Amino acid sequence: MTDGGQVRIDKWLWAARFFKTRSMATKAVSGGHVHVNGQRIKPSRIVQVGDELHIRRGLTEFTIVVQGVSERRGPAHVARSLYEETQESIKRREMNALQRRLEKIKAPGPDRRPDKRDRRKIRKFTRKDG
Repeated sequence: MTDGGQVRIDKWLWAARFFKTRSMATKAVSGGHVHVNGQRIKPSRIVQVGDELHIRRGLTEFTIVVQGVSERRGPAHVARSLYEETQESIKRREMNALQRRLEKIKAPGPDRRPDKRDRRKIRKFTRKDG
C-alpha cells in the first residue's frame, strides 16, 4: 500500500479486486458504472485517499471510501485494506441479496430439462432469420 503515489482509477479498482481484469475495470468506468464523489469519471482519473466511490457491478452496488492507493494487485486481505465500505452500503447489499433469494424461491425453475424436441422448438422460436 503506497499512500503518496498517484494511481489511475481503473488500476486501483483492479488492485482492490473489484474487477477481475484491468480492462473490465476500464469498461466499467467508461460505461458510467463508477462515480467518484458523485461525478461520472474517465478511466484516467487519479484516485486519492478520502475519495468516495460508488461502484455498480452487475446487480451489486458498493459505496466505499478510499483508505489507501496501490497499483499492484496483492492478496485479498491487502486489497480489503485499501477501502472501507459504508454502513448504508452494507445494509443495502444485504437487503438486495435477501430480496433476490426470496424471489428465487417464489419462481422455481422448470420441472425437467428440455428434451430434443423441446430444444428444436426453442431454437426455431429464438432464431433471428426466420
